[in-house]
Amino acid sequence: MTVNPNHTGHALAEIERGRTAGMIGVKLAASRRANDPLLDPICEAAGRHGLPILHHIWQHRRRDWPGQEASDAAELCALAARHPAVTFILAHIGGGGDWLHSLPVLTARSNVYVDLSGSGVDGGMLEACIDAVGVDRLLWGTDMTMETGWAKLRYLTHLLSAEALGRVMWKNAARIFPPHSFPTD
Repeated sequence: MTVNPNHTGHALAEIERGRTAGMIGVKLAASRRANDPLLDPICEAAGRHGLPILHHIWQHRRRDWPGQEASDAAELCALAARHPAVTFILAHIGGGGDWLHSLPVLTARSNVYVDLSGSGVDGGMLEACIDAVGVDRLLWGTDMTMETGWAKLRYLTHLLSAEALGRVMWKNAARIFPPHSFPTD
């Protein structure tokens, strides 16, 4: 369920409403920087319910854009450091910007998982993500079109064993989302 962190009371009420309807995770609307303390009550609520939090990231933001509060990986890791019991998903490592800039800060934050989706399919991206966080913190996904997601998955079959590929494809997600979120878990 997407919540707007600019309206804390409404966001918390949405999380409670969503939980009764079977919600399995929180998506933060990209309208507030990830390191802003305004997100803390939302993280605390997600932690109480065992819900992961997804946050869109712009890799190595070099300037601000009017009306956008795009965060980078360092800001997400600052939030994750304040909430070590909450699982965070860095959405779209291939979604724009300098993804290589994000990887060094991710190595120290074991509660931040990397979503491999996004339209970027740069050479060396998947290998660098594996080297930075290992296969246990990678989540395969798609965004906008299936083609880039399928291309990344196909390439991963050449990099990983079948067991490691299964972790990236679904087992890591089944581990971080609430039990019984997926039919196969």
